Amino acid sequence: MKEISNQRIAVAAAVIFVLDQLTKALVIKFFSADQEKVLLDGFFKFVNWGNTGAAWSLFHDNNLLLALVSALALAGLIKWRHHFDTSRLAGQMAIGLIIGGILGNLLDRLFRGQVVDFLRFYMYQRDGHEIGFPAFNIADSAICVGVALLILISWMAENKAES
Repeated sequence: MKEISNQRIAVAAAVIFVLDQLTKALVIKFFSADQEKVLLDGFFKFVNWGNTGAAWSLFHDNNLLLALVSALALAGLIKWRHHFDTSRLAGQMAIGLIIGGILGNLLDRLFRGQVVDFLRFYMYQRDGHEIGFPAFNIADSAICVGVALLILISWMAENKAES
């Protein structure tokens, strides 16, 4: 059973990694740096923004430090994945999503010198200035969904134990 669990984690991670790298390669091929393509004005656009920081560009220009942190987080997650509920499919998918996402952004940091972000949700303020959610990518989405799944699994297990 442990072998099947590890295989499912690896497949989920591989799918996310490939999707992430494929979409980033397409963005790089069809968009120059800092180019934007509005799909729904005042709501969503594709961009080609490089990020040498973390979420919301925190720790901007600390790409190598963040690559090291990512590598350590990845190694720790792989080594201690059994501490999470990976006996069920949801837990396996959660860990796979996180691993695939970390790998996708880590590869960017090591070989591109920055993470490629390309999905941007935004709106206009009354004065016409744009505000919105920071640009992100498939890897970022996978990490967030994976973490949310782990939280949900833990919450459900805790509620079940209390019943």
